[in-house]
Amino acid sequence: MSARMLRVGLPVAVLVAAVLLWQALVSAFAIPPYVLPGPGLVLATLVADWRLLWDSLLVTLLITFEGFVLAAFGGIALAILFNQSRLVEYSLYPYAIILQVTPVVAIAPLLLIYLPQHGAVLACAWIVAFFPVLANTTLGLNSVDHNLAALFELYGASRWQVLWNLKLPAALPQILAGLRIAGGLSLIGAVVAEIAAGSAGAGSGLAYRIAESGYRLNIPRMFAALLLLSLTGVVIYFALAAVSHFALRRWHESALEREA
Repeated sequence: MSARMLRVGLPVAVLVAAVLLWQALVSAFAIPPYVLPGPGLVLATLVADWRLLWDSLLVTLLITFEGFVLAAFGGIALAILFNQSRLVEYSLYPYAIILQVTPVVAIAPLLLIYLPQHGAVLACAWIVAFFPVLANTTLGLNSVDHNLAALFELYGASRWQVLWNLKLPAALPQILAGLRIAGGLSLIGAVVAEIAAGSAGAGSGLAYRIAESGYRLNIPRMFAALLLLSLTGVVIYFALAAVSHFALRRWHESALEREA
């Protein structure tokens, strides 16, 4: 059996075993649906409530995409600025760290007070996703081979030429790694903010449906929404991983090893 088949087959086998065990426990102990619904009931609820859950998912996806785009452009642009000016880096980087280490679940209620609901949820998604892009891009730009940088300097290249032709291509693997992390984190930030907004009695995203289902003890719908949210996160990760692989597949060691 090839390594690729093992990478695909083993996770699927574990998932099937977990679902079968879940169904067996629910049936053996006669657990009521409002405590732990079986996987069959969860899937049936997902089909029955598909329109409601799908509309809520689109709201969450819009916030996630907007937060991810803002984090990507803002993080990369600020990292380039840091690389070009040590004064700016030393002045602003500590505040980026403070923004990252402050729990977003503590920030979300404050943002909901001072910003409109959409703006507050978007800000949470951006805050969570911004730092990985900034940190990875800064690391990549600062890790360029000094011998290559000296060669560019020897040939009289301008700072723009060094940045465009050397630093950004060399930092591309780190940039793409930061974007892969940011994709999932932007979804997490949107979910946290939507739950906070749902606690305040507002919201229409998928996380709001999870909170609403919990208040109403509609546990099958809660599990169905959670399943849909998890699948969304997996799709986002693999989509960004595919973009990374496509961008690196012809020259970077990590992609070449996977091709082999």
